Order: sequence, then structure tokens, then C-alpha cells
Amino acid sequence: MSTDRLIIFDTTLRDGEQAPGIALTPDEKVAIAHQLAKLRVDVLEAGFAASSPGDFEAVSRIASDVRGPVIASLARAHPDDIDQAYEALKAADRFRIHVFMSTSPIHMEKMLRMTPEEVLKASVEGVRRARKYTDDVEFSPQDATRSDPDFMIEVCRQAVEAGATTINIPDTVGYATPAEFTELLRRVYAEVKGDRDDVIVSVHCHDDLGLAVANSLSAISAGARQIEGAINGIGERAGNTSIEEVIMAIKTRQDVFEVEVGCDTTQIYETSRLVSQLTGYPVQYNKAIVGRNAFAHESGIHQHGVLRARETYEIMDAAMVGQQGGQIVLGKHSGRAGFADALSRMGIELEDEEFNRAFARFKEIADRKVEIGEAELRAIIEDETQPRPDDMVELVSLHVSGGNDVTPTASVTLRTNGSERTYEGKGDGMVHASFAAIKQAFDIDEARLVDYRVVPVTSGADAMAEINVVIRVGDQTFAGRAVNTDVVEGSAFAFVEAMNKAARVRSAPTR
Repeated sequence: MSTDRLIIFDTTLRDGEQAPGIALTPDEKVAIAHQLAKLRVDVLEAGFAASSPGDFEAVSRIASDVRGPVIASLARAHPDDIDQAYEALKAADRFRIHVFMSTSPIHMEKMLRMTPEEVLKASVEGVRRARKYTDDVEFSPQDATRSDPDFMIEVCRQAVEAGATTINIPDTVGYATPAEFTELLRRVYAEVKGDRDDVIVSVHCHDDLGLAVANSLSAISAGARQIEGAINGIGERAGNTSIEEVIMAIKTRQDVFEVEVGCDTTQIYETSRLVSQLTGYPVQYNKAIVGRNAFAHESGIHQHGVLRARETYEIMDAAMVGQQGGQIVLGKHSGRAGFADALSRMGIELEDEEFNRAFARFKEIADRKVEIGEAELRAIIEDETQPRPDDMVELVSLHVSGGNDVTPTASVTLRTNGSERTYEGKGDGMVHASFAAIKQAFDIDEARLVDYRVVPVTSGADAMAEINVVIRVGDQTFAGRAVNTDVVEGSAFAFVEAMNKAARVRSAPTR
């Protein structure tokens, strides 16, 4: 097999966002899209334009603002979906309409309530309609691995005849194994692509059996030249193919895969952190490539080997994926110059206002701790450099009391447009009491906490914690995040952030 190019199709902002509890704002989606452009993914699926006004806005803004990748939008094989995808994408330098239709018996019978003949007709018509807007059209037979192979291949073959230039085979429910998936892809390559140079075979694998990356990589040997996935492997149920794992597998085992990727791997770690921060989904410590322990060694034998030669236990250089090799230690006696030097060595550049906010927070936390390491410093920077709209409600102070036989109470002072006001609340615990007080300021009584996580950023009795909250208002969810040495105070900051997002959506005009 000769060396050629593998297309990296990133669906973090579409399929990745479908994970329960994730509800990115258009601003957050644009921020992630810009970082994905720095990573140099080939195709960026910005959303499902027809699914909601928010998704339409996000796709439109990304199409207008982000340069580099092809910008794509998903669309059902339905005229309205395809038309809205075009309207959202038309400002992009290059764009793709991604049309899909289910082909498995269970989907056709139970979900679509359509006959195979109707599915075939709708698929062809959908591709033809998309082709009127662009010559870059992708078609996906949803639930392909549980479909009758002959029927699925016939639908794909006719989709190509109708103008599809990428045929994507999705393992929608993570059902396939590498051997059978490879065999299916060989049939698609032979019977759908054949000798045509204008058609790319793609795969989109889910991780229900933990096989998404394995299935995706196995498809390369069968001729697949596009792999779809999400940063950190996020997505509905068990998630998508982890795109960073695919990229580094290709880079590290070039001798096996013999394809090339055009991504800037040094941007992987920052991309992972940004997605984790904005979605509220933590990265597991032992996650390949981007986990906290991916390049860490505690065993004495391992430490001895790595100190003699890194390659004894590390098959990749941490710097290759944007990880830092050394620990940065700062304390309460450090000044602005030391703080600035630490940021410079970490490759972080801040505007003056952001620097002042981050330094003030650093000094506040340094007074409570003996040392501040790189992980904590990054957490402070991320927390203090988020956009702050003028109408944002800010937490000024928090006082909690209670315990034993006394009902926990909280007194919270919040600032809005320069005006401060104090609210009181009671609850089952100090965090609950704080939330009860904060809810009064926003006048969103139906807000309900649906997820709450406290994750230590570092170890030790004085460790900093990352607090993530997810609230539900009606049928929408909103995430908030904060880092703090005080879990109760950090929880309050995170809850205020989530409530601010909910308030902005409530006050925004409908499209």
C-alpha cells in the first residue's frame, strides 16, 4: 500500500455535543472551532443547522469566521434540512453538506416507518438536492453495520451516482468488530468506489464496545481515507472515535498504516483541554494521549528507565502533542515577573486585562497554598480568561454556616451592572444552601441541578479542585465550571456561570 493522505473529519461540535449534559453556546462553539483550525483538521462538522436556532447560528458564525478546514453541516435527507444547511454554510470558503439516512431494518421499521424503496428514493433525492448547492456532498447510511449489506451498498452506490463524493460508513451503535468492519469496508470500496478517483470512503465509529478507534484504524487497510471522530472521544452514549488517538496512532505507527495526516499535533493537548473545559466533561487520568497520566511515571523501575532514556517507556515525546515536560512551581512570594515568566515558558500569552485578573486570582490562591504547580496554574488561567459579558452576574462574596443540628444557610452577594445585592438561602448542606441563594438572583425558579462533579486538579490536603455543574432549564442544559481550593466557594462560582448562560438564552430573541 503506497503512502497517501488520510482526511481527518472532526465532529466534536456536532456528534460530540450530543453527549448528555453538553450544551455549548454559539460563542463556545466558535472558540472550539478556532482551536480545531489551529489543530488543522481537514473537515470541521460545525453542527446540525436545522436542529435548532442555536445550532444554525453556530454553524453560520463558524462558516463566516473560521478559515482553514472545510466547514460541514449535517442534514437529514429532507429538503428543509438541506436548504438550511446551505443557508448556514454559504459564507464559508469551502463547505460540505453531510446527508444521512438510516438503512438498517430496525431503523427503517421502528424509527422512520419507511420501506427500503422509500429510503433509497429519499437518499438519492437528498444527495441530488445537496449537489445543487455544492460539489462536496457526503452521504452516510446510518446504522450501516446492522443493515443488510447488499441493500446498504446499493443505497451508497446510487448516492454516488446522484453526486455524493464521500461515502461514510457509520458504526452508529458501536456494534462491529475490526475483522467484520474491515470486510464490510472492502465491499464498499470495491462495489461503491471502484476505480473512481472522485469518491472517498469514510468511517464513523462509536465506542459502545470500546472498539471505535480499533475499528476506524482497521478500515484504513480496506481503503478508507477519511476517519470521523471527536476530541476526547466525546459523544452520545459511550462516545465517538477519539480523533487525537487516531492522529497519534498514524504518526507513531507510520510503518503499519502508511498514510499521512496533516494535523499540527502540538495543538492536541490544548484542544483537549478547551473541549473539556467548555463541555464540562473531564478527561480521565489514564486517557491515551491527553490524560494527566499519559506521560507520567510512578513505578521506580519505570522512573529509572525513563531517566536513562525516555524511549524505554514512552513511545511518543510529550512535546509532540503539546504536553509540557517540566513542572512549574510558584508560591505566594512570587511577583508579577515570576508569574509572567512561568506563563511564557508554558507558551501562554494574555492581554493586559486577562493577565491582571489571572495574577490577582493566582495571589489569592497562593496565600492558601504552599506551592502552585503547572496544572493548577493552567486551571487558574482557563478560569480567569473566559469572556465576561457586560450584563453578567458576578459572585462578590459568600458566607455559609450550619452543621450538626443547625440548618445550613448561605448569604451570597452578587453584582449585576455595578449594583450589589445580597440573597439568603437554606438547604440540606452548604453547597445546596448556596445554590438556593443564587437562584433567587436570577429569577429562574425552574432551574434544576442535574450533574455535579468535583475533580481534584492536584493531590494533597491543600489541593485545588475543578468543580463542574450542569443545570436544566426546561429542555435545555447549561454547564458551569470553576477552580478553587474551597469546594463550597468554587461550587457557587460554577453555579453562577451556569445560571448566567441560562439567563442569556432566556433573554435572547428567537430567530
